[in-house]
Formats: sequence, structure tokens, C-alpha cells
Amino acid sequence: MSQYWINMLFVGASFLLYIGIAVWARAGSTKEFYVAGGGVHPVTNGMATAADWMSAASFISMAGLIASGGYATSVYLMGWTGGYVLLAMLLAPYLRKFGKFTVPDFIGDRFYSRGARLVAVVCLILISVTYVIGQMAGAGVAFSRFLEVSNSAGIWIAAAIVFAYAVFGGMKGITYTQVAQYVVLIIAYTIPAVFIAMQLTGNPIPMLGMFSTHTESGLPLLEKLNQVVTDLGFTAYTADVDNKLNMFLFTLSLMIGTAGLPHVIIRFFTVPKVADARWSAGWTLVFIALLYLTAPAVGSMARLNLVNTIYPEGPAAEAIRYEDRPEWVQTWERTGLIQWEDKNSDGRVQMYNDASAAFTPTAQERGWNGNELTVNNDIIVLANPEIANLPGWVIGLIAAGAIAAALSTAAGLLLAISSAISHDLIKTLINPKISEKSEMLAARLSMTAAILLATWLGLNPPGFAAQVVALAFGLAAASLFPALMMGIFSKRVNSKGAVAGMLVGVISTAVYIFLYLGWFFIPGTASIPNTPDQWWMGISPQAFGAVGAILNFAVAYAVSMATEAPPQEIQDLVESVRTPKGAGVALDH
Repeated sequence: MSQYWINMLFVGASFLLYIGIAVWARAGSTKEFYVAGGGVHPVTNGMATAADWMSAASFISMAGLIASGGYATSVYLMGWTGGYVLLAMLLAPYLRKFGKFTVPDFIGDRFYSRGARLVAVVCLILISVTYVIGQMAGAGVAFSRFLEVSNSAGIWIAAAIVFAYAVFGGMKGITYTQVAQYVVLIIAYTIPAVFIAMQLTGNPIPMLGMFSTHTESGLPLLEKLNQVVTDLGFTAYTADVDNKLNMFLFTLSLMIGTAGLPHVIIRFFTVPKVADARWSAGWTLVFIALLYLTAPAVGSMARLNLVNTIYPEGPAAEAIRYEDRPEWVQTWERTGLIQWEDKNSDGRVQMYNDASAAFTPTAQERGWNGNELTVNNDIIVLANPEIANLPGWVIGLIAAGAIAAALSTAAGLLLAISSAISHDLIKTLINPKISEKSEMLAARLSMTAAILLATWLGLNPPGFAAQVVALAFGLAAASLFPALMMGIFSKRVNSKGAVAGMLVGVISTAVYIFLYLGWFFIPGTASIPNTPDQWWMGISPQAFGAVGAILNFAVAYAVSMATEAPPQEIQDLVESVRTPKGAGVALDH
């Protein structure tokens, strides 16, 4: 059987599974559409939440970032995992105790303000829309490579599958579909990693293999990797970072951005009790850890395999000739994610760091005129089985897993957008007397509109997916997280303070990012060069969400202290939310 049909078999079987679950779990009420009926088991919810969180960025991009950046990119692992600890300890149980459907529900009622609810809705939609672009783009990459369709066709197929189970199933359909998607993606991620770890180190456990001996050289694997990348002028894989402040703020931004992501928070409204919300967060960490502990090993081993592919006899010897490049390189060249330019017309593939001054003399001695190979980070995980010459069925697994990762998170984000529009705008602010049947229709129409918007943005992205995702985390960190924290733990913060804080946080973060990355990511519109020497106090645009959060807290408290205290019933409500016993049911709307 050809590789194409193996891929079709794995992907097609997974699609049939998702649609079958959607038919079985079709939502029949607003409670089932918004919170899956409120009776999801903590283990099930933990698995679904892990799939909701482990997006195309986690499955496709994270190992690629680690492969290219080494230790410096460990901030993604620390930030995203740490965010779930914050969510489990500081947000999930209290929000479940409050007993509402959505994040704007909590903010609107806690800060007794239609304005606060409206600002929260706008922030939620901005965060979710920007984040979903990366998922659609990731789905397009996976479809175009493995099903041999165009990127555009892949995005439309992804949209159709999400429509099939999200519009009709709502949270109920999405929850059980995400459980299946988690199983698919974790198997797809770990099996190739086990094969590759065995090949390079003889250790079948990838995270242990990374610290084992490289079989061929007899050196520790990371030492061998440091050796080959520094020989090519790159920074040592395990090198420390100079800008500790930026690393700290970036990690913090990812942490509180994770804790403030609305599509993740709403998952904790689906469990029966407050204790279940905390257990769900704990199980989510367990399920996430299976992938996040494997990702550094996948990144390091893929980087070593890539260098060995280009320099089979080591960096000191000649690189491979272009016509001798492996079949996997030829395959990925057709997608445009690997590009080669013969700058010195010698017919060989020179890959090295041509920006390194220390390496320039060596390059001149060898007759090189610049780096000739460009490899997109997003292919590292997807191409890993081919790089390591693994069986065709492993490549089929990777195809199904990559698509599952993109679809699971896209569905969660689209549900968050749909709930904000149908419940928080239409039901709460515009027409409180709307019937449940009409609200369900509004929710499904909102979901359909959100899918069409996400598809259009995936086809016409406003910038690189990584930039857009960075904005999503920054906005979540600077807007919703501080409002949720102050709403739970401060009885003194009032509606005026909350609204002012959210506006200052989200506007300052968006403006700072746009100054360096271009206004709305339009090429050529950046006002300041995006280089470390131009960053304000050395803070990168990706890390500014933490600063926006600090501004949010400061402004909210300053305005609250200068104005009247919240009504006594609101202060009593805050005290009640922090009391461990009891929980409202997530249907009071």
C-alpha cells in the first residue's frame, strides 16, 4: 500500500470516529451545548482539556522551536505547564463554585456591570480569534503534506470536520471528540519518539534517551549535539540565555496567559462539583506531561538527525550533493517548507549559521557563500518518522495526530466564541427573554459564523502564525487573568477599576506587539525594528503580556481605591466563592 493511502486510512478512520461521536453526543439543550450537561467525569474532562490545550502549536511547533532554539526555548515548556498549575490552584475551583457558563458571565456578575461583561466579551473574542488562526494554518500544513491537497483545500476540509461535530454537538460533542483526539495525538507523538530514541541511544524512553549515550559516537547525546551545532556556527544547544529578565517575563506571560485562556477555563464548568474542577486540572497536567516531557527529546534528536542527514560524515566533511538528498527532503520541498538555494554553485547543500562572525572565516575557507538550506520549524515533528526511516504506518499516525491536535483546539476556541456571542451578548445583554430554542439556534449560527471567519483568516493570515499566537497569550495575560484573579481574591476591586484595568492591559499589550511586529501584522508596518537592542528594557513583544498584566492590576486597584467600594452583596458573593463547600450549578443564566 502506498504512503498516500496509508495516510488516508489513518486520517479517514479518525474522521469517522469524530463524526460518529458527534452524532451520538448531539446537544439537545443549552446546558449540553455550553457545559456538556455539567456531568463530565474529572478524568474524562482532564483528557479533553489536554486535547483542547495541546494545539497545533504544541504538537507541530513546540518541538521545532526546541530543536532550533535549544535551552532558551524551554520557556514554552515551563510557561505552558506552569499555567496549568496556576489554573488548578487559583482559578478553576473558584470559577466552578461561581456556577456560570462563561468567563464574561463571571466578570459581568462579579463586577456588577454590563460594561465589564462587554469588555470581557471583546477580549475573549480577540483572544480566541487570533489563537484559532494558528490552528487552521497547522491543519492546512498537515493536510497539504499528508493528503496531498493544497493548503487552502486542507483548511476547508478542517473547517468542514469541525462544523460536523462542533455545531451540532456543542460542548457535549466536543468533549467526547476531544477525548478521542487526545488518544490519537498522544499515540502519534510518542510512538515515533520511542523509535527514534531507540535508534540514537538504545533507550526506548525518549525523555531518558535525551540524557543517554549517543550509540554511534559514544558521547552523551546532548554533548554530541552541542558539538555538531557549534561546529556549524550555531549557539550550543544547551547554552544559557543572557537576558534573564526577558526569559522570566516571557515565562510569566505564557503562564498567566495559559491560565487566562477562555476556551480552557470553560472546560472546568463541565464537571459536577468544585472538587472535580481541581481534580480535572490535576488530570490535565498528567495527560499534558506525557507529551511535554517527550517534546524536548523529540526536538534534540530531530536536530541531530537533521545535521547528520546533511553532513553524513560530520560537519568537518563535505555536505551531501543536492541530487543525493533523501526522499523526505524532496517531499517537503514540494510543500515549500524546505527550501534550497545553491549560493556557491557547487551542487552541495551547505547548512550553517552564516550570521555567526566566528564562523565566517571557516565558511570562506570552504568556499561557501551563505546558508543554503531553510527548514521550517513546523516540519520537525511531522517529518521525524521520514527522517528516521520509520515504517509507513508511523507516518500515517503522525498525520492523524497532527490533524487531531489542530482540530481539537480549534473546536474549543470556536465554542468559546459562540458562547460569548449567543449567551453573553444575545441572551444577557440584548434579549434576556429569548427562549432556549432560539438561544440554541443563535449558538449554532454563531459557531457557524466563527468557523467561516476562522477559515477565512486561515486562508488569509494577518501574519506568521507564531506572531498571532503570541498576541493571543499576551492578550489573555494582560486582560482576563488579572480580572479573574481580582474578582476572586479582592472584595475591594469595583466595576470601574476592573474595566479600566482590562482596557489598559489589553491596549498596552496590543500596541507594544504591533509596534515591533507590524500593525495587525501587516508586513512593512512595524514602527520599531524587532531586535533585542531596540526592545524597551530588553522586553520582547512576546513577553510583554506580563507587563500588561502588571499594568492591569495597578490601574484596577488605583481606580477602585479612588472610587466607591462594591455593594455589600457583591463583597458577600466574593466571600462565598472563596468558601470551599457548595457550588452553584452551571445553568443559572
